Amino acid sequence: MNSNDPNHSPLRDVAQNPEATARYLADVQRVLLDIGKNLETLAHETRVHLRDTHVEGDRWYHARLRAMPVEKALGNVLKNLNSLTDGLEKSAYKRRAHDEAVVNTVKDRREKELEKWRKKNPQPLQAAPNPPQQDGQSRNSGYSGPTSIYDLGDRESA
Repeated sequence: MNSNDPNHSPLRDVAQNPEATARYLADVQRVLLDIGKNLETLAHETRVHLRDTHVEGDRWYHARLRAMPVEKALGNVLKNLNSLTDGLEKSAYKRRAHDEAVVNTVKDRREKELEKWRKKNPQPLQAAPNPPQQDGQSRNSGYSGPTSIYDLGDRESA
């Protein structure tokens, strides 16, 4: 696609590459975190100013009560900003996981197809080879062969 194309979007190229997406989202996150630091400073300075603004006839808590809605609004903005930066980080991770899932899908489908084929065409089971037959006297000596407690031969029971 040509960059002179009117339908060309630079973010289209970023969206097609998981590493570029991660870099772009990290840059956006970095900018938002810088803005967040400025907003935290603004919230603190606003809080100090508003709580120090007293009107004649105020009790000691009136300035604080007037400041609370503004403090709450700025606090919500900071909370939303933190949620946004967390979401950007999660999005970058999910984007990379998507590409890994796409790559693994072909392999998983091949394995499932092979397993399905094996179920439809089972291999005939091979008979277990017979152990070599030994003569009768060495069969009962020691613990090599199955014996009954009634057929101990020359051995003694415990």
